[in-house]
Amino acid sequence: MANITAAEVNKLRQITGAGMMDCKKALVEAEGDFDKAIEVLRKKGQKVAANRSDRESSEGVAISYVNDTKTRGVVITLNCETDFVGKNDSFVALAKEMVQKAINFNTKEEFLASEFEGMTVADKLIEQTGVIGEKIEIGSFEVLEGAYIGTYIHGNKIAAITALSAVIAKAEELGKDISMQVASMGAETLSYKDFDPEFVAKETEARIAVIVKENEELVRLGKTLKNVPQYISYAQITDEVLKQAEEDAKAELKAEGKPENIWDRILPGKIQRFISDNTTLDQEKALLDQNFIKDESKKVGEYVKGFGVEITGFKRASLG
Repeated sequence: MANITAAEVNKLRQITGAGMMDCKKALVEAEGDFDKAIEVLRKKGQKVAANRSDRESSEGVAISYVNDTKTRGVVITLNCETDFVGKNDSFVALAKEMVQKAINFNTKEEFLASEFEGMTVADKLIEQTGVIGEKIEIGSFEVLEGAYIGTYIHGNKIAAITALSAVIAKAEELGKDISMQVASMGAETLSYKDFDPEFVAKETEARIAVIVKENEELVRLGKTLKNVPQYISYAQITDEVLKQAEEDAKAELKAEGKPENIWDRILPGKIQRFISDNTTLDQEKALLDQNFIKDESKKVGEYVKGFGVEITGFKRASLG
């Protein structure tokens, strides 16, 4: 039997992150050969990974990284099974190491096949599955390029990156603010103009059906009914629709006995309310059409326009 020293055990522990006893056992089994000991630990990880392959890995760390020139960024999640492991310092440190490596690749598959500490990233994850005793995997993997990339991470649970069209004096502040918007509000596309007409039509039907159903219950309870919108996206609001909305608003003002000489002061607010009530899809899923979280009197698109730049893209990764 090889004489395994504490220094050797500690060296293997630093290389792999495995526990002291696991490292000692692996070195004993490998008769002091470090490469074989690492393989022993990896095989242990493979067994654990096979046994836990059907486990849900919805905890972990969401993290971003931007290169030195601020022109390329990446967001990933390093997933595990429990919040306890996800908050562990060594697990967070591993996520930070991996995201800095991930920025060099365009796809998750390329990244998993790349070299990491003498093995592939995929093998490192298997090794760490054996070390930690939980299913460990890369969940989200998103890359973004642009003239300037800003980023924001919320509590290691949500990470976002945003691409601006140009470098400006306040690029760092703006990039962080918009990334915070992406992290908080979960936009899925840049503008309502990106929506497929068929998708909008199906969403309209589904959302109206939900409100109608809810109103049936509100009637039974004797409570105020919810407004049933005609539309859900600006993509549906044509000039004809706006003209009709104005005519309807005027009819309401007339029925309320409001003098015509003050209608011009009231109509803009009513039209704005009509648009707000009939663009709920945009407000939920289109970044530029959302209310800006730091100034809800403005849409994100309006806010960014004030800086003389455009948002050219964004990516988001979250856990849970």
